[in-house]
Amino acid sequence: MTKLRVIELPKAESKEENQTWDIEEQEKKCGSCGSGTTRRDYQRNQLICENCGRILKEDIKDMGPEWRAFDQQEHEDKSRAGPPSTETIHDKGLSTQIDWKNRDGRGQNLSPKRRSRMYRLRKWQKRIRVSGAKDRNLATALSEIDRMSSQLGLPKKARESASKIYRYAVKEDLIRGRSIESVASAALYASCRENQIPRTLEEIAEVSRVDKKDIGKSYRLISRELGIRLSPIDPSRYVARFGSELGVSGEVRMKAIDLIRKAKEKRITSGKSPVGIAAAALYIAAVMEGERRTQREVAEVSDMTEVTVRNRYKELVDEFDLEVDL
Repeated sequence: MTKLRVIELPKAESKEENQTWDIEEQEKKCGSCGSGTTRRDYQRNQLICENCGRILKEDIKDMGPEWRAFDQQEHEDKSRAGPPSTETIHDKGLSTQIDWKNRDGRGQNLSPKRRSRMYRLRKWQKRIRVSGAKDRNLATALSEIDRMSSQLGLPKKARESASKIYRYAVKEDLIRGRSIESVASAALYASCRENQIPRTLEEIAEVSRVDKKDIGKSYRLISRELGIRLSPIDPSRYVARFGSELGVSGEVRMKAIDLIRKAKEKRITSGKSPVGIAAAALYIAAVMEGERRTQREVAEVSDMTEVTVRNRYKELVDEFDLEVDL
């Protein structure tokens, strides 16, 4: 007879480790319904409860590698090749960088003479990397795109797409006579629409150094000159974020998504702002499900005016002949 060997799992070494494990387990459970079934939305960097739709965590950091490998051979090859090229750096990350730590290969501190030499090397390396006017333009614009993307919590693919759009604008000489910030913000807004990421022009303008009017002008210019044809963002993509900020249940959000789907089938959403449609659908669904929210609260969350919410609300109620007790 074969003997079975029992392997004991290692226990936590301290009380602090047990507490950390408990906190991680609590983060996986929904605070509204108590469900432990969650889903990671990689497009918007969010952790969502599958039972009620509540957003449990936002702006999740991607701790994975910056490259993709589809088999073991590619993984071994790329692990020795360093990071891949990226559109978010003006030289695509292919140039050499000198570390700012004043230590040698053994981890020991450099002598004052070598430290001075390394300082001069870093200074000249920085000048060589950004030598021409085009490189300076790209370095400024791409760092601005990275800053705005970080504040908005956008995923990496949105930054890559925005950087690529800006490079095309520079190649077609569309930057001349316009501010770098306005074109960079317009490229970021175009990237959000291309990747169906629910970010409005007002949200882009809040983190940008230029106003909404200039961003709109630059966006229309690059979309016309570069031949970018983007469809409006699906209004239902705003429901999860707005619903979390309003604190409504999953039933309200599902009801709002159902209203938006019916409105799209009857083409009521044509020519209307997706944000306004989503806000009105949430307002109607909250009233019908007994979780009343005022028009002012919905307008503040969606960054729309109360008049817009009221107009979209009347259109949906009249079209579907809904009985809503106000």
